[in-house]
Amino acid sequence: MVTDPIADFLTRVRNASSAQLKIVEIPASNTKKALTKILFDQGYISNYMFEEDNKQGVIKIALKYNPSTKVPAITKLQRVSKPGLRKYSSSDELPRILNGLGIAIVSTSKGVITDKEARKLNVGGEVLCYVY
Repeated sequence: MVTDPIADFLTRVRNASSAQLKIVEIPASNTKKALTKILFDQGYISNYMFEEDNKQGVIKIALKYNPSTKVPAITKLQRVSKPGLRKYSSSDELPRILNGLGIAIVSTSKGVITDKEARKLNVGGEVLCYVY
């Protein structure tokens, strides 16, 4: 049993990226699906697919690399809010990652969204992770 499924998601993507794997499989949940959609929309992964099985389902993520240098598109995934210490932030105190080049993924009352969308909607929430 995994005590922190979001950290498990980030670790699987980080490990697959450092091993230069093309595809990584992750057990599915609604939060992980939302994280995957954000990573795809922001251009950090090349594609994804949700597969249903008799249990909880599987997310297959196709990782993105630079074609010439083989450098992964995701250089760092950092978990911020942990089960032992939750980190919440209001809309005006949301962090800017690498001066706007990276994203912070925030769980809000409007769903799981990026920090830029949260500022636009003027909602705060739990800062899940940083991606750059």
